[in-house]
Amino acid sequence: MTAALSSENLPRPWFREPLVWMVIGGPLLVVIASMITLALAIKYPDEVIQKPAAPAVSEQMLKNLTPEERAAVLSSMEPAQKARNHVASPPALAKP
Repeated sequence: MTAALSSENLPRPWFREPLVWMVIGGPLLVVIASMITLALAIKYPDEVIQKPAAPAVSEQMLKNLTPEERAAVLSSMEPAQKARNHVASPPALAKP
């Protein structure tokens, strides 16, 4: 007895399987979303904010200032000085 090929016995094509579309759909959705994001980023770029640079303070300039002005300049530079010194300093040893 040979089984006759009928529509019930034929395998379904791959594109008719729902699991295939679940596997393909996720990455395809991510690629499409990234293309849309890229197009929006190119069409509407962010503006570059021009921020004036802080004037450099040299030792010669500090010598010409009054003590009050010198203290004000040094206190305005204090956070940057602390950050640089913190990065350059070795870590503190934990005391037992």
